[in-house]
Amino acid sequence: MILQWSVAGAALRVADDCKITATGAEREEDPVVSEPGSYDIADAGLAGAGVRRIDWADRSMPVLRQIRSRFGAERPLEGLRIAACMHVTTETANLIRTLQAGGAQVALAASNPLSTQDDTAAALVEEYGAAVFARAGTDRAGYYRHIHQALEIQPDLVLDDGCDLVNTLHTERTDLLAGVKGGCEGTTSGVIRLHQMAREGVLGFPMVAVNDTDTGHMFDNRHGTGQSTLDGIVRATNTLLAGKTIVIAGFGYCGSGLAERARGLGARVVVTEIDPVKALGATLQGFRVLPMGEAARHGDVFITVTGNREVIREEHFAVMKDGAILANSGHFDVEIDVRGLAELAVDVHPGVRPQADEYVLADGRRLVLLAEGRLVNLAAAEGHPAAVMDMSFAGQALTCRWLAGSYKDLAPAVHPVPAEIDTEVARLKLDCMDIAIDVLSAAQEDYLGSWRSGS
Repeated sequence: MILQWSVAGAALRVADDCKITATGAEREEDPVVSEPGSYDIADAGLAGAGVRRIDWADRSMPVLRQIRSRFGAERPLEGLRIAACMHVTTETANLIRTLQAGGAQVALAASNPLSTQDDTAAALVEEYGAAVFARAGTDRAGYYRHIHQALEIQPDLVLDDGCDLVNTLHTERTDLLAGVKGGCEGTTSGVIRLHQMAREGVLGFPMVAVNDTDTGHMFDNRHGTGQSTLDGIVRATNTLLAGKTIVIAGFGYCGSGLAERARGLGARVVVTEIDPVKALGATLQGFRVLPMGEAARHGDVFITVTGNREVIREEHFAVMKDGAILANSGHFDVEIDVRGLAELAVDVHPGVRPQADEYVLADGRRLVLLAEGRLVNLAAAEGHPAAVMDMSFAGQALTCRWLAGSYKDLAPAVHPVPAEIDTEVARLKLDCMDIAIDVLSAAQEDYLGSWRSGS
């Protein structure tokens, strides 16, 4: 069933500083930015629960609240249409509210059906007037149908998590390319795909790699993925990680954060890598580094965070321990060869626990796949804590404002976030944490800015 558009009770709450200034019941009515249109959500009756959860996340997102207040006064996105393909979570909802406060009309599709929160989707439609196309657990056909529906807004700007929306624009909706001024990509996997498009000369508009900021790497990748991935594994399995051997495929920002936290919980950590520099870094931090073919024999829990496909495959399944747990925290469900695992299995026990399926092999060994090989931190848990997404989405909102005024000067390529935006986000976050830092004196600035000063 496709529910029809409703704008009843649409509201927008903004805060002037780092403190909460209103409760859910005290939200002031604000005109809905989006124009009437279609949407596809599971149950409009869940909107009330969604609003409460969005408000709860908002309490931990003081930087984004400040930007939302600023956007409400300045309206830097006035008249712009934004199509987004992102995880439909409470944190994303607060980003959408911020873009709306800036004057944008927003259409949102889900970037992962297993991470979609139906109550959040309902609240965005019923309370905040966004056009949302997302249902938890929808199939592949539904996933791409929702992307196409979001693109019907004929976007000026796009926000993507994984590059599927941008890919669809370049393959199936080329009629819309000329109207797109630019966009943001929020994942490592998506940035990799964008660089490939740029190298081939097919990228039709400028894209900003909002995932690649210093604050994003530090907060989102290392601390966010590091904590939320282990949270998802524990929720799905209720396993004790202390004393277990955890094999982490990939030692980038996400993998290093995972390794640190797994060691902190008492696990023995093994790292697999293809990059000699990262492998050396893992070794010097005290982690054991092995090829996956050897690590597969030792691991109790396997976590992929590489951005590549078939990192764990048939020859690895063949030597794993009975009861080994398989989890993916890379963006797409290709890092673990799920199809190959299914072909090896003589029996499958779906749902032995929520988000845990057991594959029985011919020799009786059982391998437990979490979240169907999709993002375990979002499918089996709630993704990054709101305090983490506060910084990520603050940077994304400010980048949208910058793009709106700068797109004419940008080539169709992958661009970094301007350094001043990253610095501003960090400064706002420190302010909200009541942390002060030093300021350079005039003499220190002169010293750093001159090559003439000696020792």
